Amino acid sequence: MADAFSQAVDQQALDEVVTFTSELIRIDTTNRGGGDCKERPAAEYAAELLAGAGLEPTILERTPGRGNVVARIEGTDPSADALLVHGHLDVVPAEAADWSVHPFSGEVRDGVVWGRGAVDMKNMDAMILATVRQWARVGYRPRRDIVIAFTADEEASAEDGSGFLADRHAGLFEGCTEGISESGAFTFHDGSGKQLYPIAAGERGTGWLKLTARGKAGHGSKVNRANAVSRLASAVARIGDHEWPLRLTPTVRAALSEMASVYGIEVDIDAPDLDVDALLGRIGPAADLVAPTVRNSSNPTMLSAGYKINVIPGEAVAHVDGRYLPGTEDEFRATLDALTGPDVDWEYEHREVALQAPVDSPTFARMRAAVEEFAPEGHVVPYCMSGGTDAKQFSRLGITGYGFAPLKLPEGFDYQALFHGVDERVPVEALHFGVRVLDRFLRTA
Repeated sequence: MADAFSQAVDQQALDEVVTFTSELIRIDTTNRGGGDCKERPAAEYAAELLAGAGLEPTILERTPGRGNVVARIEGTDPSADALLVHGHLDVVPAEAADWSVHPFSGEVRDGVVWGRGAVDMKNMDAMILATVRQWARVGYRPRRDIVIAFTADEEASAEDGSGFLADRHAGLFEGCTEGISESGAFTFHDGSGKQLYPIAAGERGTGWLKLTARGKAGHGSKVNRANAVSRLASAVARIGDHEWPLRLTPTVRAALSEMASVYGIEVDIDAPDLDVDALLGRIGPAADLVAPTVRNSSNPTMLSAGYKINVIPGEAVAHVDGRYLPGTEDEFRATLDALTGPDVDWEYEHREVALQAPVDSPTFARMRAAVEEFAPEGHVVPYCMSGGTDAKQFSRLGITGYGFAPLKLPEGFDYQALFHGVDERVPVEALHFGVRVLDRFLRTA
């Protein structure tokens, strides 16, 4: 069967996915979070390619220059639910001096495409474009409607991207019940020869916090029991030192159960006395896929106070990157109230919901089958993302999101470290695998 499906993807599609990845990287869509990003050139590039495939893409902007693209492929079964396939166009900043190649060169060297966005996530954008154009060449139509969306602002608040689309242009996503996007179906080498392919079926919620401590301003040489800096520092230390309790969601339970099976470990995942940390130790490096999602987290990231060394300021501010599992936001809030104490106020600077998707759905089974078709030596497992994606915003429309951006990676290629890292890059062969698997899944979805 693999031969039949691999033949469905022609050489032009394999060439185009590399070209599109490289050319998208060359379009600098750096998002520093201050609203200065301009995704419009990348949106126009994607729209032109979609139009060349016979689609009618629409470019939409909440803010001038912050382009989003949406197009619909009509399926053969009007009664079937539609599927959303989405990727973001913006990237995080990159300092050229730190890189082996210029981060916006899109250079293809020694079978690898280099540049910011190579894995996050212009590679998937290119896979989508190459697949759609391949279908147009052969006249293929999928069973269900497929809505293609390329978004702005995912690397910040998504207010100019998926949030804007979900809130202001919901009609473009009519009929969509499920969606796929980044951070899933990549090769995870465990060091013992086993290859895992984690598919995301959940995300922790986003709770970016602003802490404000107020006190009595005064001279730095005098005793001050209402020092805002001291109050803030104590609260930040408590938050940073806090040990969050174990909280196993259905997605994480499924992940632990399937990984235990891969490693021949007999365990009752539902046992009340389950020692999760011990189980994580037994599955070795594969624990990295699960460990960040068995608890909530709260990491202090920014501090700001004062303007002169001998002046005690009346206010001090800190920021905390908080993440919470599905069903735990009330606990998260109450814990932060206790940790900050009476002298420090906190508020959400940015908040998005936690997500869960069923791992026993037909769609998950089809994603699993598509990966196994081209990587029969691999073990597909579900997992929950520690961070978040545009699936959060699209969930407002009742769309269940999965992480499925397939890549077959060689051993030693630290895919997860390259997200927002230096020398971000993706092998050409990984892109070819991705197009084949994406095509196979979408043809059966």
